[in-house]
Amino acid sequence: MEHGSVVEGVAQAVTHVSLATEWVGWLSLAVFIIAYYFIATEDKYEVNKAKPALFAGTFMFMLIGIYHAINGMNPDALHDELELLILEIAEIFFFLLVAMTFIETLIERGVFDLMKYKLVSKGYTYKKLFWLTGLLAFFISPVADNLTTALILSTVLFTIDKKNLAFLVPGAINIVVAANAGGAWSPFGDITTLMAWTAGKGEFVDFLYLFPASVVGWVITAFLLSMSIPSGQPPFDASTEEKPVVCDGGMVVAYLGVATIAMAVLGHQFFHFPAMWGMMFGMAILKLYSVQLTKTGRNSFNIYVNMQKVENDTLLFFFGILSAVGALHFLGFLHYIHNLYESFGPTVSNIGVGFLSAIVDNVPVMSAILKSSPSMGLDQWLLVTLTAGIGGSLISFGSAAGVGVMGRLHGIYTFGAHMKHSWTILVGYIASIAVWYVQFEVLGLY
Repeated sequence: MEHGSVVEGVAQAVTHVSLATEWVGWLSLAVFIIAYYFIATEDKYEVNKAKPALFAGTFMFMLIGIYHAINGMNPDALHDELELLILEIAEIFFFLLVAMTFIETLIERGVFDLMKYKLVSKGYTYKKLFWLTGLLAFFISPVADNLTTALILSTVLFTIDKKNLAFLVPGAINIVVAANAGGAWSPFGDITTLMAWTAGKGEFVDFLYLFPASVVGWVITAFLLSMSIPSGQPPFDASTEEKPVVCDGGMVVAYLGVATIAMAVLGHQFFHFPAMWGMMFGMAILKLYSVQLTKTGRNSFNIYVNMQKVENDTLLFFFGILSAVGALHFLGFLHYIHNLYESFGPTVSNIGVGFLSAIVDNVPVMSAILKSSPSMGLDQWLLVTLTAGIGGSLISFGSAAGVGVMGRLHGIYTFGAHMKHSWTILVGYIASIAVWYVQFEVLGLY
């Protein structure tokens, strides 16, 4: 039996009274809405999104505990809910921790600096660089995750030309859309896909069937964006640009990263291990490799120093937001989502999820859907994975990739600049859904 089905079975066995209409329900909902306001306006108030998310996620359960104590209720149901929630969060938390550590090690070894140099030194035109950065984003994000991919390639973009907004803005949008689309068809590429996979909504290979819909949607959007890319090529002076050198073991770390992902997949498929178990084993091997480099007198790396560079605010944000959604689930609010699916049907509801994820962010939306667990087949679970993953591209702050690029290209890639080109993303989104419909519902190719 898959881990996800075990969790669902235990969750269904835990019964408790809905508290959505009690004072604790309304107060918790207010805390969630206020916290999410500060998450969405992170740049305006300069309050890191992890802080309101973490506060809301922990405080809402504190309120529930107080309500139980005041009313003399049996705390067993609350205890069981928290145990399941901790297990769910830990799987995602440790998985991302290892993935980010590998990325930081590759950055420290200079692997990405060399990639950046090779791109800008080839003398490519703006249009070629636009397509190359998009292709790299689409094919790197399934392995490295969409946020990390978008951050790295937006830095590359800014290195190419710091002043040409006609190139930078469409190029940044292209990277965000490509990273989100590429992440949608891989369990490692987007946190929402990872959540669906670890919840047992599909096998690893099932998500690969989303490749046609993902690539067609991105290519159409990229083609429309490319029409606004200026002609010519960026300036590059080989005499002033020094070629980066990859430090000892840089490429071996890259191979170890690929092997670690393979171990996570195989362990999950054949032994039903949580995906993070294979990732942690890969972390152990990476540490042993650093020891071997030191013993042989080569330029080694300190894995703990690289771990310090990991974006802990992102990890804590996921902890907080998943906890908050878990509290809403315990209070009974997510039952209304189940009712919406019953009323409008899964296809219409899942398409709507894409638009909702652009406004609210796809992580809490996907978490809410998984916890409400509407009755759907594999085709519909893959549809909601697709729409939640790529729907966040419709608005600049609708995905982690978009938020990351807004911070990296501050004052260049803005909400207003994104919205001027949002129609191209909408066309690609519709095309992705059309491909899904033909492939899954008409031809049954999955």
